[in-house]
Amino acid sequence: MRLARGSGAGCAGLGCVGLPGRGTATSSLRAGLSSRGTRPALDPGQRACDDGGVSRESLILRTFELAERAAAAGDVPVGALVVRDGRIVAEGWNTREAAADPTGHAEINALRGAGLALGGWNLEGADLYVSLEPCTMCAGAIVAARIRRLVFGAWDPKAGAAGSLRDVVRDSRLNHQVEVVGGVLEDRAAAQLRAFFGR
Repeated sequence: MRLARGSGAGCAGLGCVGLPGRGTATSSLRAGLSSRGTRPALDPGQRACDDGGVSRESLILRTFELAERAAAAGDVPVGALVVRDGRIVAEGWNTREAAADPTGHAEINALRGAGLALGGWNLEGADLYVSLEPCTMCAGAIVAARIRRLVFGAWDPKAGAAGSLRDVVRDSRLNHQVEVVGGVLEDRAAAQLRAFFGR
């Protein structure tokens, strides 16, 4: 299955790429690997084809590739991408060190790119895929952007705000709740982080 990807204009230098439907670039994503989640909100092993027939695992694998861009620049390896209507509309990776920006998280960069690509802040109907469970700042941005579904790799018991330490994205007191699928390819996601911190 091929998933169309944006041309990369609009937010280069922000740790993100995107602009759907304005380029003809496509990318064939690798087939997903089997997964095992220890604390799933939904079944992460389910080979769901929610996004244009591409499996969750394949999209999470792409976040690992994006995370390597962050690691190459000395940032914690976290990658994220936004999918809507079967298209990757934006990709992001951590840029806190590279851009000297405390808000330079992969999720924020991907959401900014998606907003630019789609021409607005409201990303209703879009899904966010990220290699690590989002922190509180990113969880707040996910809710504010009206993301439909959050899919991530590793749980983060120290800072996670999608079910580990707190659950911002599903807080019924807020004006929007997000569907959560956690622990997709969790072992591989955790190994990528361990390798970075073990340097």
